[in-house]
Amino acid sequence: MKKHLTILSAILVTFISFKASAQDDKPQAKSYLSFFGGPSIPTGSFASTSYSNNSSGFAKKGVTFGLDAGIYVYKNLAIGVALGFQDQGELTQADAQNLANGYNSSFIKDQTSVTAVNRYHNFTLMAGPQYSFLIKNFTIDVRADAGLLRSTKTPSLTIVFDYSSNSGQTYYQLSSGAMAFAYGGSAGLRYALSDSWDVGLKFNYVDCSGIKISNTGGDAGTTGRYQTNLPITVFQTTLGMTLKF
Repeated sequence: MKKHLTILSAILVTFISFKASAQDDKPQAKSYLSFFGGPSIPTGSFASTSYSNNSSGFAKKGVTFGLDAGIYVYKNLAIGVALGFQDQGELTQADAQNLANGYNSSFIKDQTSVTAVNRYHNFTLMAGPQYSFLIKNFTIDVRADAGLLRSTKTPSLTIVFDYSSNSGQTYYQLSSGAMAFAYGGSAGLRYALSDSWDVGLKFNYVDCSGIKISNTGGDAGTTGRYQTNLPITVFQTTLGMTLKF
């Protein structure tokens, strides 16, 4: 019996040692820095063109590019950081006319003209935990993150009302440089070109509950549509080149 227990113990120790060795032999993810770029698609209120929705952004399909990094802190668990720039277009002539028609029907005006300038430009700085799955030459990255969205400009509007009494009114929706909290997540697939370089595809989601919008010369009780908050939500699909170190 003692001999059998000794043999069984030896087999168990050997098996545990083999498993530990196998774990150590598994490839470990390397920290990396990527440059990425691709389309950025607005959704929800940000993409809405409804006059009656005070949160409508009239944003367009645009572009994003930036830097993405992953610093591995334990095996395949990393802290991911991404700095991105987004351009989501500008209001078209049709958008301006849509707004003018809506303003004209609110509080009954003879005529309304809307002029829009500037584009949607913003930066995002996001960070969060990431786990990577290594399968042969492929790496799958899954990340949840949060951070800040900083607008550098939004479309500014000049709205001119003409009334039947031959009086007029002008009010302005100003370009916003506000900053707000944002959260999101991403999933990416990288292919190893060499020990130091990967090429990859990434799907990214960013949601910001809203940046502040300021106005002068009007109010919700006399003008109709009056926007004070702009939610920003986008889906992005990017390609990237990655340097591993």
